[in-house]
Order: sequence, then structure tokens, then C-alpha cells
Amino acid sequence: MRQVTNSAGVVLAPNPGPMTLDGTNTWVLRAPGAEHCIVVDPGPLHEQHLQAVAAQGPVAVVLLTHGHHDHSEGARRFAELTGAAVRALDPAHRLGDEGLGEGDVIAAAGLEVRVMATPGHSSDSLCFALPDAVLTGDTILGRGTTVVAHPDGILSDYLDSLLRLRECGDVTVLPGHGPELPSAGTVAQQYLDHRGQRLEQVRSALAGGATTPREVVEVVYADVDQGLWFAAEMSVRAQLDYLQRPP
Repeated sequence: MRQVTNSAGVVLAPNPGPMTLDGTNTWVLRAPGAEHCIVVDPGPLHEQHLQAVAAQGPVAVVLLTHGHHDHSEGARRFAELTGAAVRALDPAHRLGDEGLGEGDVIAAAGLEVRVMATPGHSSDSLCFALPDAVLTGDTILGRGTTVVAHPDGILSDYLDSLLRLRECGDVTVLPGHGPELPSAGTVAQQYLDHRGQRLEQVRSALAGGATTPREVVEVVYADVDQGLWFAAEMSVRAQLDYLQRPP
């Protein structure tokens, strides 16, 4: 495990790829001197990775930022290894009696973790705030930008979530993929600026004759590896839906 802040360390899952960057970051949270820990996003169903995270225990509770497989697939096996409950916004991903929602505070491992509902990347996306850091899942990544996974992800929700994260100020970003970043407020503003630029590019592509999401992708994302165009098309569909909604 690599220690990142006084209360957060990371174990990198061995699932690198175009969508997961270096792999999924599994976060291990505990106050200095605390015996137990909180685990955020056990990651894929990879036994060696799950064993490595379990070795950081004992585990008080498992939290999921959202239900995408690269974050949640290993949760059931991890619960078997540790006996810890798994808490998530989506009931389909919970193991135990308690869910998670906006404003909840998880008091464990000598910490108080505040739950922020941050839909947009997915409808069930959450962020977890500590006094000196915020765990952002896929809402903010350590490198590049994230996909608004339409139709489950909605761009207007995502923009609202970025505005919330901008208010976190200069706390450290602990993302679901990629390296940590020094200022949540700064990065959230960069993401907002990027989304504004993309919307202008989509408007321009439509004015230039593009009529389908794929045609918009071919214009707006021409400089992006075509292997990622399927993901770009999800974001374009979210952008088109956003532009078609009444102001």
C-alpha cells in the first residue's frame, strides 16, 4: 500500500486499460493509530488484489463510490474475506442492512467520512469527503476527463456535481483512477471549463451538418484514439440530450 495522506493509502488494482488508466484505486482510510480501516472501492474480482487489501485490515466497513464493475465487482468476495458490510447508494450493490446517501456520515477507523451525492458519471455516483481530501470515484479522475455514461449518466447532474466539488476548495483529490491531485476546487473548475468547450464543439458540429452522435464524435473527437470512440459517443449522447432540454 502507498500512503498518500495522513489518513489515506491506496492499493492499485491490476486492471489497467483505456478506461481504467493505471488501474482502479482501492482506498484504505484510517486515522493515525487506529486499528480498523475503511475500504473504498475493492475493485475487480482479482483474488491477489483483494487479499492484499484485506491484509490492511481489520476492515470496519466497505464503501462504494458507484456500481461499475471495475470498482465493485470484487466487493462480495472482499466481504467474505473480511466480514465487513458493503455500503452503496444502489441497493443492488449493498451487502448488509445499511445503504449510503447524501449527508450520511460514516464514523469508523477514527474518522468521520461525509457522503456527497454526485450523480452524472452514473446515477449512483458518490464522493466521500474527509477534512483534508475528497474521494471522487470516477467523477474526477487523476488524469484526463471522465465519461458521462448516458443514459444512466446525465450531463446536467454532472455539471451540478462539479459545482459542488468546486466548493471543496484546496483539499486533495483521491480519484478512482490515476494519481492524486492537489486541489479539488481547481480541478473541478478545469472540468467545468472542459465541458463548456465540448458543448460549444458539439454545437458547431451540429451547425456544420452532423446529424447523429457518431457523426458528432467523428468531428469533435477526431484527435482521440478511435478505440475510445464508443465512450466518447456516450458523452456525446449526454451532451445532445442536454442541449435539447429546455433552458
